[in-house]
Amino acid sequence: MSAFGPLEEYRSRAIPGQEKARAARIGFRTRVPIARGSHDAEAMVEAGSVGLAGENYYASTRNPPYWGAADGATEKLLLRAGVAERLARVNVRCGAAGLELFLFDAWRPRAVQAYFHDIWMPAELKRRDPGLSGAALTEEVERYWAAPSTDENSPAPHATGAAVDLSLRWKGGDFLWMGSLFDDVTALAHRDRFEKDDPEFSFSHQEARANRRLLHWLMDSEGFAGHPDEWWHFSWGDQLWAALCGAPAAHYGLAPVT
Repeated sequence: MSAFGPLEEYRSRAIPGQEKARAARIGFRTRVPIARGSHDAEAMVEAGSVGLAGENYYASTRNPPYWGAADGATEKLLLRAGVAERLARVNVRCGAAGLELFLFDAWRPRAVQAYFHDIWMPAELKRRDPGLSGAALTEEVERYWAAPSTDENSPAPHATGAAVDLSLRWKGGDFLWMGSLFDDVTALAHRDRFEKDDPEFSFSHQEARANRRLLHWLMDSEGFAGHPDEWWHFSWGDQLWAALCGAPAAHYGLAPVT
């Protein structure tokens, strides 16, 4: 039997093409309303309280390509209670094969969002392409880094406590190979990158494809929606989730964190 046991089937199930998802992302923060009901009043909980492993990537100094903690980063991994419960159920399924989720980021302080959106990412893109500027630069930045906002009707996804960045690892051990660094904000990180025909398709690509599929379908099993251009980003209940799932409204606005 495969080392992945009952989860092996997910490793052979293709991730659908992400073209529709990329189109659905356009303007989602101005297009999707937020329902102000019981979900939006949910408390925040620490990921560890429901048995989830992780380390906040932006508070670490072992975090390529940054190699330094971002000002304002928190070591905590905070999530809406309902989102944490869903992740805990995914984690139980992972455990059947000796795996576990590992979180890199959850709720994100506005200062961290602003730093990467306003400073780090524009500088990195201009370093690579000095001619990039204006609207084209902003568009490329926001392919990966949402603009920070204090607008209750248009929060950045991680500001809601409903979005999470994560991967899979053997319990307490090595990470599964996903084909790129976390936060590799290039086409290599696209969710469907290894689903496409490639004349140079390698054993490394094959393994990354299988592991991305496994993560994708595990998260899908609890209703999470994945960012089409980031294999690690998932959410349940925020505006991006609603846009990707076709829901009429999001459940969560800005998280109740001071």
